[in-house]
Parts: sequence; C-alpha cells; structure tokens
Amino acid sequence: MVHGSGCSGTRASGWDERYYQRVRSRVGLSTGKHTFPLMIRSISLKSIRETFYAFLGMRTAMVLFAVVAPMNIALAETKVENKEKESVDCVPVGNWIVPGAGKITEAEVIAKAARRSAVLLGEMHDNAEHHRWQLQTLAALHVARPDMVIGFEMFPRRVQKALDQWVAGDLTEAQFLAAADWGTVWSTDANLYLPLFHFARMNRIPMVALNIDTRLRRTVASKGFAAVAEKDREGVTPPAAPSAAYLGYLLPIYGEHDRGGKKRGDTQPDDPDFLRFVEGQQLWDRAMAQAMHAAGERPGRPLVVGIMGSGHIRHGYGVPHQLKDLGVAEVGMLLPWNSGSGCSQVVAGIADAVFGIASLSPSTQEFSSRPRLGIRFEMAQDGGARVLQVEKGSIAEAAGIRDADIIVEAAGTPVKRTEDIVETVKRQAPGTWLPLSLKRGSDSSEIVAKFPAVRK
Repeated sequence: MVHGSGCSGTRASGWDERYYQRVRSRVGLSTGKHTFPLMIRSISLKSIRETFYAFLGMRTAMVLFAVVAPMNIALAETKVENKEKESVDCVPVGNWIVPGAGKITEAEVIAKAARRSAVLLGEMHDNAEHHRWQLQTLAALHVARPDMVIGFEMFPRRVQKALDQWVAGDLTEAQFLAAADWGTVWSTDANLYLPLFHFARMNRIPMVALNIDTRLRRTVASKGFAAVAEKDREGVTPPAAPSAAYLGYLLPIYGEHDRGGKKRGDTQPDDPDFLRFVEGQQLWDRAMAQAMHAAGERPGRPLVVGIMGSGHIRHGYGVPHQLKDLGVAEVGMLLPWNSGSGCSQVVAGIADAVFGIASLSPSTQEFSSRPRLGIRFEMAQDGGARVLQVEKGSIAEAAGIRDADIIVEAAGTPVKRTEDIVETVKRQAPGTWLPLSLKRGSDSSEIVAKFPAVRK
C-alpha cells in the first residue's frame, strides 16, 4: 500500500514551459485546440512506440532526450514553478477564464458543466485553496444538478463500503478514516479533504472510490498490463491507447525520475521501462474512468463529478480520453490556477475553464509548513518501508534517498509499521536532523534528513 511521509508525496507537474512550447512548434500543434496525430484503439508496447515516433519523428525525439522535468504525472497536478515573472496575471484570483478565449462568468461555467455527463475537478493534493475551490464548485453544481455522484481518486475500490457507511451517517470521522485506511492509501492531511466528505454526507450524495490498489499499478508499470492475470486486474479493461501528444508529454517527465542509477534524461522513446510506465499511467486513468462511467449508468443518469489530481485532466490526455473511449463524450474539465503562473501555460484545450487561486494564502502555508520528508512508500514484506517515489526538491532527495531504497530505521527505531515513519516525521521539529538507516540492494547505509528551520 502506498504511503506518504507525514504528508503526501507531492506530485510534480510543472515541466519547463519554454521547452513545452518548442515541442509544440516542432510538431505543428496549434496554440488552440490540440490535434492528436494518431489515435489507436488497442494498446501495446509496440503501438506506444510507433505512436511516439509518429508524433515527434526521429530528430525531434532526439531533442527530447536531453531535457529534464519533474516526475510523476499522476500526479502532474502539483507545484508549477513560476519562472516567467509577468506583469499581468492572466487568471486573476476569484475569476474564471476560458483558456485561449478570455473571461467567463461563474454562472456560465456552471451552466455548461451541469449539462455534461461527467465533470472533472483538478487539484494540487496538498493545496488547501484548491480543495476550497472544489467545495465551492461542487456546491454550485449540486444546485444545478442535485442528482449527483462524487468520485474520489484518493480511495481504492476495496474501501467502497466505508464510503457508503460514511454517507449514510453510520461512522464518525475517526471511524471513517480508519475504515477507509486513509493513512495508508493516501496519507495527505485528511483535514484538507474532510469538508468535501462532509458536503457529500450532509447532502447524502453517493461517494465512489475511483482508484485501484497501488500494488496493481506498480506491477503494470514494471511488467506491463499483459503480464497481469485478468483475475488480478480489479475489473480494469485494457486502456485506450494514449494519444501521441500524451506520449510527448510523458517522456520528459519520466526521464527526470531517478531510475536505479540511470542518469536523468537518458530515456529513449523505445525504452521498455518507459513504455511500461506509460501503461501504468494509462491503467490509472482507465480505472478512474471506468468507475465514473459505471456511476453514470445509475438510475436517473446522475452527474458524476471526479475529484482528482490535475495531471489526470490537463489537455484531456488522461481520464477524459479514457471516458470518451468508454462512450462518455460529454466530459467537463475544470482546473484551479495558481496566481502568478506563466500566461503561456493558459493555452486552449488545457481545460474548459480555469479559476484563479491565490498562491500564497495563509491557509495554504498552514498545511505546507508541516513536516514533509517527500516520499511515497509501502511496507516491505521483510520489514522496513520501501520507497516508491522521491519528490523532486524534497528533503528526501537532498538526503540522497532513492526509489526502491528500504528505510529500516528512523531515529534509531526499527520501521515495522506505516505509523513508524509517519509519526516520526510528524514529530520532527523545523531545523532538526532525522537519522535514517537504509538498505539499497545488498548495501546498507546511514543518512541524515535535514529539516530546514522555519523562515520568518
């Protein structure tokens, strides 16, 4: 089961926009609606490879290899770096903007979204303002479409019973979070999400677990979808093949990731690891799309609203693409937009509309200032915490922690349970050092994670 260290392992999203624009211009993508050169209906490693080359061509593909960018699309939903200091805020705080067109009223946004079969609301997982925006948008949509179902990326299907009991009013907050295995399956501060959960409960809106078990995603990412027996796929059908544009989006993100000693940026488009990584991402998108599709088939055809990371939504590459393959053509895409982000990123097609969010609100700082090691992990069978992902720019990365490392001790205490890591990190005061004992293959080592002092 995947877990984060005290808070979520933040998922990186903001790869260099100047590079993005170069790729767009090289392959002839307009700055308006995205054109997908090839769309294929059956997914395989070979088809992914062929699609990629069709998108970029060999010379363009070679340009991609030297460029690095933050990791984890699944999370592509986080922390866009503001490298472009612009005098004009193109998405003013508190305003809706249609990318590529201009301002639009909230009434228009909600009216259009309410006519859809499904609406996706993006987020940066640890941004409190994003979740407040989601709540505001949910409330407005509920007025327009009271017959609603809310799907959450945060929950795997195995905990659906806990969601049903919560909405029915049978569980306290503590009982719900325990029954849903929150500390293991998501780990981001529950206070960020509880207002959304209470909104669903207050209005008796069904909540649906959209996700699948982390172990299945990891198996597909390492071995490929075909290697997983059908009985172990949790009902997920083969994903629709990714668009060529999505492959171009994923390659530099994957190339930035530390992968067992390979240098960052050393990724080739036909690298089997990259192709399996694509399959893993597609599986994630497909699983959530299938759950939303099933919810939309309920009597009365309710409006299905999906709460998920923005990286699954942007440009329609992820979940929207899979929904349309399942026959759900009317999909709305709404995103929060941090003020100060470069205007060149607000391109037509990234979403139906974006809403300006204050980047440096005290509320956001309140949650982001809590101790964060910056990893996602699962408990290893032989003991210790196996690192699944190291956040770029995190304390863990600075300390030298790598993916696949196993943390066997934290502050001199053996790591036997998830809580041994989580509680140790939560107790860590700013400006202090946390000694960790690691196993990396057959080697053992001691490192120190240095938590910075609070800036005044």
